[in-house]
Amino acid sequence: MKVNLKLPELVQPFFIEVGELSYFGGRFFKEIFKRPFEFKEFLRQCFYMGNRSLLLVGVTGFIIGLVFTLQSRPTLENFGAASWIPAMVSVSIIREIGPIITALICAGRIGSGIGAELGSMRVTEQIDAMEVSGTNPYKYLVVTRIMATTLMLPILVFFGDVIAIYGSSLIEYLKGDVSFVLYMNKVVNILEFSDVIPSTIKSFFFGFAIGLVGCFKGYNCKKGTAGVGNAANAAVVYTSMLLFIIDFVAVFVTNIFYDL
Repeated sequence: MKVNLKLPELVQPFFIEVGELSYFGGRFFKEIFKRPFEFKEFLRQCFYMGNRSLLLVGVTGFIIGLVFTLQSRPTLENFGAASWIPAMVSVSIIREIGPIITALICAGRIGSGIGAELGSMRVTEQIDAMEVSGTNPYKYLVVTRIMATTLMLPILVFFGDVIAIYGSSLIEYLKGDVSFVLYMNKVVNILEFSDVIPSTIKSFFFGFAIGLVGCFKGYNCKKGTAGVGNAANAAVVYTSMLLFIIDFVAVFVTNIFYDL
C-alpha cells in the first residue's frame, strides 16, 4: 500500500514566508542606521497611529475594567475576599490583560491599515515610482512605520491600563463604597517593578511585530485590488498569531527570572 505524504508541500510555503519575513525584518535593522533619517514621516506616523487609536483603546480599557470587576466581585465576596479586588484587577490588567488586548486592538486597527495602505501603493506602482526616482521606499515607508508602532504601542498600553483601572475603581465605588483614593492606594501598594517592567518590555515587541507584519504584507502585496484586501486581512491574522507567541515566550522567560 502506497501512502503519499503531502505534509512537506503544505509546510514549505510556511517556512518560505517565515524566511522572507525574517529577511524583511533584518533589513529593517540594517536600514534604520542609514541616512537620511525620515524624522518628519516618523512623527507623522506616530501621530496617526497614536492619536487615532486613543479613543478605541480608552473605551476598550474602560469596558474591560468594568466587566472584569463585575464578574470577579460576586465570587470574591463569597469567599470574603472582596477587599482583594483592587490588587487582583490591577495586577491582572497590568501584567497580561492590558498589553495583549491593546496589542490585538492595534493589530486590527493599525496593522490592517498599514497593510492596506502599502498594498494600495504597491498596486498603483507608487513604490516602484519611488524606486525609479532614487528614493528608498523601504526606509521612507517601512522603517518609519515599524519605529512608530514600536514606540506608540507601550504608550497606548499604559493609557489603556490606566483607563481600565479607573473603570474598575468606578465599580468598586458604586458597589463596595470604596473611594478612588483608597482604591489607588491599594493598587500602588500591591504593584511592584516586577509587574510593570516585563509588561512594558513585551509591549515594545508587540509594537514591533504589528509594524513588521503589516509592512511586510503590504510591501509585498500581489497585483490587483484583491491583493490589497488579502494583504490587510493577512496582516491582522499573522500579527494576532505572532502576538500570542511573543506573549507566551515573554511569560515563560519572566517566570524563569521569578524562580531564580
